[in-house]
Amino acid sequence: MKIIILGTAYPLRGGIAHFNALLASQLQKKHAVRTITFKRQYPKIFFPGTTQDEPGGRSDVPPAPQLIDSINPFNWIRVARMVRKEKPDLIIFKYWLPFFGPCFGTIAKLAKRNTGTKVLFICDNIIPHERRPGDVLFTRYAFRQADYFIVQSDAVELDLKRDFPGAVYRKVPHPLYEIFGDAMPKEKARAALGIAGKKVLLYFGYVRPYKGLMVLIEAIGRLKESGEKDVLLLIVGEFYDDEAKYRDRVRDLGLESSVRFVSNYVPNEEVATYFSAADVVVLPYLSATQSGITQIAYNFDKPVIATNVGGLGEVVIGGKTGLLVPPNDAPALAAAMARFYHENKSEEFTKNVREEKRKYGWERLVSGIEELMKERR
Repeated sequence: MKIIILGTAYPLRGGIAHFNALLASQLQKKHAVRTITFKRQYPKIFFPGTTQDEPGGRSDVPPAPQLIDSINPFNWIRVARMVRKEKPDLIIFKYWLPFFGPCFGTIAKLAKRNTGTKVLFICDNIIPHERRPGDVLFTRYAFRQADYFIVQSDAVELDLKRDFPGAVYRKVPHPLYEIFGDAMPKEKARAALGIAGKKVLLYFGYVRPYKGLMVLIEAIGRLKESGEKDVLLLIVGEFYDDEAKYRDRVRDLGLESSVRFVSNYVPNEEVATYFSAADVVVLPYLSATQSGITQIAYNFDKPVIATNVGGLGEVVIGGKTGLLVPPNDAPALAAAMARFYHENKSEEFTKNVREEKRKYGWERLVSGIEELMKERR
């Protein structure tokens, strides 16, 4: 097949760009694949981060042509005409935010016109956690142009079936993120970060209100009150929320020696160090459909303590690869972290993670796409 992936890709940064790079590399084993990305992904006034570009250079992934302007309808028409001339068998969009619905929907509609081209949406969400006016309208507009869908959790599958009955889809688990290099010995990673004699927990990724970091900070306070003194929480990721209120809460609870902030976007080459240094990854989300952070953790053989929301409980197997707790429950989260250490769960859970992660191979996603293309529309 001839396939075009349209969306976030290197030289832009972030999990969607990493996903699309890995997907392209896997599809290229059997198909002709081309990736096109944004020259303007978000208007600066709507982007809370410091930069939309991957810091540093990368030699393993060639930069995709930056052609798409997310807010310029005339650009969408030009891109659609260019894509239509290439006559792809399939156009793939990774869908996570309705903001892109008008752009993706228009390109898909015009690129398909009078051709046999099919359109596939790989859905992180149907409607996002932080809802905004127009979300439903924009999503419906985009999805009307789709022939096929891939969903990656039960939660998203239920949303798709509820809001778009009759959609032709496959459910395929989110594959592992294998783009961050190899793990390193824990002590070497900790030495690189200046950590000694600590029990290390890792919160990784963008900080947004729905991700529950404040609950985790409260839980660390309770963990220390219970007598667990030698603990360090690494908060690693760029803040898309008011950073000051989190630092203030750490100070109010007297946790300055137990919480370390690394409040910037972490380049790919540094990710392995943080995961390798950790005993366990903690996802205290208040709501979720799924989380790519789990797939990074599993890639590095790390167990996960998570709230049982959305699809997290499908990936984190409670009592086997990690522990699950109710959302927005600092006492329960503190108890789970204490149990992880007091019952010495690290070795057992890590062994189970190595077994469990075998089901998250990229070949399953490629097979799901190929199966969908055989279905008539």
